[in-house]
Amino acid sequence: MAATDHTVKAIGKMIPIISQENYIELLNQDSLIPKIIETRQEYDHFLAVAEKLTSKKHTRTAEETILFRLLVKLIRDYEEKTYDLQKWSKTPPHLILQHLMDARGMKQVDLVGILSPSRGLVSSIVNGKRSISKAQAKKLGELFNISSSAFI
Repeated sequence: MAATDHTVKAIGKMIPIISQENYIELLNQDSLIPKIIETRQEYDHFLAVAEKLTSKKHTRTAEETILFRLLVKLIRDYEEKTYDLQKWSKTPPHLILQHLMDARGMKQVDLVGILSPSRGLVSSIVNGKRSISKAQAKKLGELFNISSSAFI
């Protein structure tokens, strides 16, 4: 694949060339200053912007894609530092799920459609009355941006 006017080869792959002007406009539109996340308020703000960009997956501009990838990295770093999921290795999966839900201000109803269309089944999973299947663990891993093994 040859480089075009909009991409350049770097580190063995083609990467988009972005407009500094468009990127700055994108940052201004969301009042965003990309930096190491140090507070819950910054985390919530970055997470909201990342979720907005997630919904645009197939229509994101090059600038939005670059910003999205940066935000995911910053969010992941904050979550690893703040929630240290390694210490949870002996914790039952439903308690890890409850902790992550609480940290993001989620309710059981937010998992309906992700884990199951049934509110009752979601409630049973969240409360530890039913185990989390591999398919559900995969969905939770994607949702919380952590390894699905935390839920198995």
